Amino acid sequence: MTTRGVLYVHSSPRALCPHIEWAVAAVLDNSRVGLDWTRQPASPGTWRAELSWQGEAATASQLASALHGSHLLRYEVTADPGPGADGERYSCTPDLGIYHAVTGPHGDIMIRENQLRAAAARAAAGESDLQAEIARLLGKPWDDELEPFRHAGEGAPVRWLHQVV
Repeated sequence: MTTRGVLYVHSSPRALCPHIEWAVAAVLDNSRVGLDWTRQPASPGTWRAELSWQGEAATASQLASALHGSHLLRYEVTADPGPGADGERYSCTPDLGIYHAVTGPHGDIMIRENQLRAAAARAAAGESDLQAEIARLLGKPWDDELEPFRHAGEGAPVRWLHQVV
């Protein structure tokens, strides 16, 4: 089963850019991946790029794993849901590490029963606040940190969407 998705490298030091391309090429079984790098205005001295990909259902997790070794990157990997398969979203920041969520056909984050039960148990035990637990399950800390990096700077490529769900 194949799926499609997008890799967003929100910020990378210039020296890591070729290494990111090599890692992505290895995952996609493509001898050469050339990303269109532009400056990241939210973090001077870093670069951003995005790549639409198509591959096996496990490609999103493989891309996230291939990039996870560097603690200097901010990135997201998404995979579209398809027949018999949920979508996925991976977000990674230097401060928070990696976040993974399963997404439904409309892009909603799907929180599983066992995740909710564990969050409720931690809140009931006084270990944390239930709202904070739910925010973490929804990836809010990652969204808060990545939001300034998501906005494209001048000259960044624009991806037009042609299909509306």
